[in-house]
Amino acid sequence: MTSAPRSFLRQKSPHGHYRVTYAELFFDLVFVFAITQISHTLLAHFTPLGVLQVLILFFAVWWVWIYTSWITNWLDPERTPTRLMLFVMMIAGLLLSTSIPKAFESRGLAFALAFVAMQLGRTVYSALAVPASETAMRMNLWRIAAWFACSGVFWIGGGFAEGALRPVLWSAALAIEYAGPVARFRAPGLGASSYKDWDVEGGHMAERCASFIIIALGESIVVTGATFSGISWSMVTIAAFMVCLIGSIAMWWVYFHLGVEAGARQITHSEESGRFARLAYTYLHLPIVLGIVVSAVGDEVLLAHPQAHMSAKAALSIIGGPLLFLFGTLLFKHVIRRIYQLSHLIGITLLVLLFLVASYLTPLVLAVLVAIVLLIVAAWEAMSLGGADRVET
Repeated sequence: MTSAPRSFLRQKSPHGHYRVTYAELFFDLVFVFAITQISHTLLAHFTPLGVLQVLILFFAVWWVWIYTSWITNWLDPERTPTRLMLFVMMIAGLLLSTSIPKAFESRGLAFALAFVAMQLGRTVYSALAVPASETAMRMNLWRIAAWFACSGVFWIGGGFAEGALRPVLWSAALAIEYAGPVARFRAPGLGASSYKDWDVEGGHMAERCASFIIIALGESIVVTGATFSGISWSMVTIAAFMVCLIGSIAMWWVYFHLGVEAGARQITHSEESGRFARLAYTYLHLPIVLGIVVSAVGDEVLLAHPQAHMSAKAALSIIGGPLLFLFGTLLFKHVIRRIYQLSHLIGITLLVLLFLVASYLTPLVLAVLVAIVLLIVAAWEAMSLGGADRVET
């Protein structure tokens, strides 16, 4: 990638990679709130329709965040225009986040307008900010903008629609957006992008996605602490509180102990870093983050009723969250290492088996067993790979 004087494009640091800037971390704060809104909405609407609606909102939130991470991999957030773009995105993102609880009621149009403004506005700005000499990158961004303009029609149409039509239109919008990278944003008159047009700096992309995992885990801890502070303390509730924290620690261990560094090296040395980033980070991090969000719901249910009769909400959230998380990390690490991690496969199997006995257990006992499974997976991987994976992938 060439760069002209005072180009808006990133310049490599002396260490050979793009550092995550404070502007990017500041931008992430909006998504801390967005994830909190999503988990609370799921807790309040844990029905088949409610889950579908929350999934639509979650996929939208993730998509706007990951696309912004791609853009800040290319454009320098330290340049004032790009930094101002991020600040405008934060304002729109806060509007989007505050609309989440009533996105399928009275605030659907606000959610849709904020989302389309973020996706389309950021992409058009980026296309204009890229130097004229970077023809391929510019054309790639205009193709992306064309796809967002098409999906935007369905987003805004869904914002005006009522009842069952809104989730249908928004699902169609998401289908367009998620199909874009697979189709390489092929557009009439513009052709299709090549994977070379999507080249990214691996260390920065890995670090950005790791920061979103921290956001999700942090939201889970905040929910745990806030819920625990508002209930009566007893040996049972203290035990439930500790189990929630241990579960979060275990998920951090599973994801961060070896996977992040290996992923950064793999994408850095890949001949098609764009293709790798599209699969490993853009798509395969979805179940990882979603699993943490669902686990936060499980933690709140556990703390509220640790010894109650097992409900479907408790079983699905307490087991389902870690199950999604392990499934996502299994696929992510398969892309990195080209093997399916045995520890993860065993962990997934044990969690599925827990569904068979969940109805005979209390939420606290079930959560203890789930936490033990996560700790086994983390310890197994650490002992089997040791420090070797820090040296070579």
